[in-house]
Amino acid sequence: MLFRRRKPIGVPERIRIFLWPRRSFSRSFQYFGKRILRLTATPHAIAAGVAAGVMASWTPFLGFHFVIAAVLAYIFAGNIIASALGTAFGNPLSFPFIWTASYKLGKYILINDFHDAVSTIHLGRLFKNLDLHQLWQPIIKPMLIGCLPFMLVSGLLFYVATYISVSAFQNQRRRKLMKRRGGRDLSGEQTV
Repeated sequence: MLFRRRKPIGVPERIRIFLWPRRSFSRSFQYFGKRILRLTATPHAIAAGVAAGVMASWTPFLGFHFVIAAVLAYIFAGNIIASALGTAFGNPLSFPFIWTASYKLGKYILINDFHDAVSTIHLGRLFKNLDLHQLWQPIIKPMLIGCLPFMLVSGLLFYVATYISVSAFQNQRRRKLMKRRGGRDLSGEQTV
């Protein structure tokens, strides 16, 4: 293989790199940014996809973020790949803040439940009988209601930022290609 390591890394080193990258977190964020910018789609499709991924990250349904993001991207006419990249907004570093904020806001919106303590959840009964009602009322319902305002605001912010960035990147790329072709546009005709 052409680009293979001389000494393969083991599982503990892979886990360490996943949790704490070698180069830095900023380099990882730059990588995701470049992946998003280089997608071949319209600026609206890419921005709608990223916004759908960010919005899906606010939901309390942890194992279904990719599915929710894909459905939202389809509804918003967004790019499915961009929605998958947008779900990186929800990561092990941001989930505690996301869950706390959505839970607190949900409890605040449901005023009558704000001062109630969370009842005891019996995990054995929950998994044996699949009694999800134990989780619905005290935890999932407030998180689901509380995540809606955050979803809308963050989705709108990420849509605008991504749309502006992708438009500028694609225009710059188009100008470079036209300059390389000697002033001809993509159809081959000479431009003034």
